[in-house]
Amino acid sequence: MQQRVSLITLGVPSLPDAVGFYERLGWTVANDWRAQDVAFVQCGGMAVALWSRAALAADSCVTDGGGWGGVTLAYNVRSPQEVDAVLEEARTVGATVRRAGAPTPWGGYSGVFLDVAGHPWEVAHNPFWTLDEDGAVTI
Repeated sequence: MQQRVSLITLGVPSLPDAVGFYERLGWTVANDWRAQDVAFVQCGGMAVALWSRAALAADSCVTDGGGWGGVTLAYNVRSPQEVDAVLEEARTVGATVRRAGAPTPWGGYSGVFLDVAGHPWEVAHNPFWTLDEDGAVTI
C-alpha cells in the first residue's frame, strides 16, 4: 500500500446544509450531488466527500455512537494572521469557533472551528513546515 490518502469522507446529518457551508467557504463541488446523494470536492491531489452520516456508518460497517469520531482535519496556512482570517471566514458562514487563534506549545499558531455537522478543523500556521504555492505541505 502506497503512503497516501485519496479521499476523506465526512458524515453529515444534512447534505444540503453541509454543501451550502463549504460552498460559502469558497469550495466547489465537482459533481451533481443532488442526484448522487454525495458531494465530492477536489482538494489538491485528494478529495473530500460529504455524505449521509447514517449511510457512511453502514457502508463503513461501524455503529455510530453520535459522538466525535477521533479525527480532526487540518488546514495549514502561511501566517498567524491567516489563521485568524480563516477562523473568522468560517465563523461568518456558519462555523462555530471553538478555540481562537493562539500560540501553540509546539511553536506554531492555531485555532479550531467546527463545521455545520460538528467536524473539527484545526487552522494552523506551522513555521517548521513548507507550504507550497498550491497549499501542499512538506514536512
